[in-house]
Amino acid sequence: MGSEWLVVRRGQPFSLLLQCADTLLLAAHHQLALLIQLGKKGEMVVRVSDSREQPGKWWFNQQTAQSEVLLSIHSPADAPVGVYSVAVLLLSKEGHMLEQTDPQSFYLLFNPWSKADCVYLADEQLLQEYVLNENGILYQGSWDQITSLPWNFGQFEKGVVDICFEVLDYSPAALKHPEMDMRKRADPVYVSRTITAMVNANDDRGVVLGRWDGDYGDGVAPTRWTGSIPILRRWSEGGTQRVRYGQCWVFSAVACTILRCLGIPTRCVTNYSSAHDTEGNVSVDFLFNEHLENVSEGRKDMIWNYHCWVESWMRREDLPKGYDGWQVLDPTPQERSDGVYCCGPCPVLAVREGEVGMKYDTTFVFSEVNADLICWMVRPDGERTRVSTNSDTVGRNISTKSAYGDYREDITANYKYPEGSLMEREVYRKAGKRVSRPDGGSGQLVLSIKHTQAVHGTDFDVFVEVHNIGREDTLAQLTVMSINSFPLLTHCPLAHKEVMRLRYEHYGACVTEHNLIRVTALLQDSGQHVVLREVNIPLKMPRLFVKVIGEAVVSRRLMALISFTNPLPVTLKRGVFTVEGAGLTGAQEMQL
Repeated sequence: MGSEWLVVRRGQPFSLLLQCADTLLLAAHHQLALLIQLGKKGEMVVRVSDSREQPGKWWFNQQTAQSEVLLSIHSPADAPVGVYSVAVLLLSKEGHMLEQTDPQSFYLLFNPWSKADCVYLADEQLLQEYVLNENGILYQGSWDQITSLPWNFGQFEKGVVDICFEVLDYSPAALKHPEMDMRKRADPVYVSRTITAMVNANDDRGVVLGRWDGDYGDGVAPTRWTGSIPILRRWSEGGTQRVRYGQCWVFSAVACTILRCLGIPTRCVTNYSSAHDTEGNVSVDFLFNEHLENVSEGRKDMIWNYHCWVESWMRREDLPKGYDGWQVLDPTPQERSDGVYCCGPCPVLAVREGEVGMKYDTTFVFSEVNADLICWMVRPDGERTRVSTNSDTVGRNISTKSAYGDYREDITANYKYPEGSLMEREVYRKAGKRVSRPDGGSGQLVLSIKHTQAVHGTDFDVFVEVHNIGREDTLAQLTVMSINSFPLLTHCPLAHKEVMRLRYEHYGACVTEHNLIRVTALLQDSGQHVVLREVNIPLKMPRLFVKVIGEAVVSRRLMALISFTNPLPVTLKRGVFTVEGAGLTGAQEMQL
């Protein structure tokens, strides 16, 4: 670990070598004791004078050889994590202090290798990934076109452990009640919940400020970051000033770096078609007028094409039995929890079983993966008509990087039973949710939207199809993207298809940094039954290829060729490559 101080894990011994100039000081009638202090200001002090093992307490044993003493110091498996100092005291037979060493500082971390620790994880290969791997993959795109983003977590880079504890030290609880905060740092539930609040900068002196409007002129666009270390160093070196800007994958990746560094097994998770339910009613309500304009007022429900959080592994001694294991922690500021923008830890098992009363924030996470999508048509007189209910849109292809290689692992089954199954319906009822039947207007017309491969910079086709599954012909009006209206006659049992060509010269200037195009289609038949469909089309971006030239040898210069193919019909200018690698190079930009 890149630290000038000793770094050790709780619940297992570590050694100090004590050198004595005067061997007479080690006479049999003298004794040694330890003075251990937690916190940079010594908020907690433990005096250790007993050299016998005592469960749940600090103790030490010693071996003497000539003028040296080897001390093996044992910390309890539930000791608070943090910055400690240890001084060795030489005491007389009566217990009077004769001499004291200068205090030596060390960091104490969680220990997922120790069975007695709340974060114990039995599988060594999982520990290699979820604690020790400094590189990872974040998943983006859409549920039907998943893309991957390599990320440099760098939790063992120089100075990172110092910054991680600095993040904890600047939490509101630590600043207001430092001694109480120090004691609570024994609990991974408390520490991880604090980290979810401190990674975002909404309520406190947190690390990253979120922004979603595309205006990043006074900071760094979220899409420009390639790792957590430049963000954490910028926050620390800037006097804990918030770093501009981040979005969900940035928040989750920074949290993953901090939690892995502290010793809590953690992985980044992506939920596709992720609901943000602002009302807590386990449904996402979209309100449209007859021109397909969104007329929702106030704080709107929404569905993100994807949303990222982290899972951390721990025992939940604050809950009834059965909720240990993976816990959802979401540092993106979406809703307040206990008055603060944080979320979790929430047991993944509680989400799957619909136990929304389990803390923390299980109702919100349940909605993220299970909410119904309900579309309403608002007439000019204000009357609302339910257009469609879709119970299988939200919570798809929930993904994380596999611990066994650089490929995607689908963990949807950890969060929910198969859509439409008896168990899924039972869970809905348990969660207090009324199980509604999907509907689609009259039931005679079925609307779907498909597209050819959409590569950024090229023209591509979108197909809007209307299928008449009834027994009668019917007249209908089709409106697509608020632009084109097609009066049409759908014959029984045939289909009607409209083909729209989306041209780069039209969409190129208005696509956001996420490279998505949203297509909305509204179908209204002569009986005033309405069907509405919406699809997000991710534009495929060029891949970066990295080729190492020659053999990689420790401490020798290494050459790499980085290339990509420009798909745009224009020449690119002022390009910037950003390169970083844990243990290889810090983040550096190359202007072209």
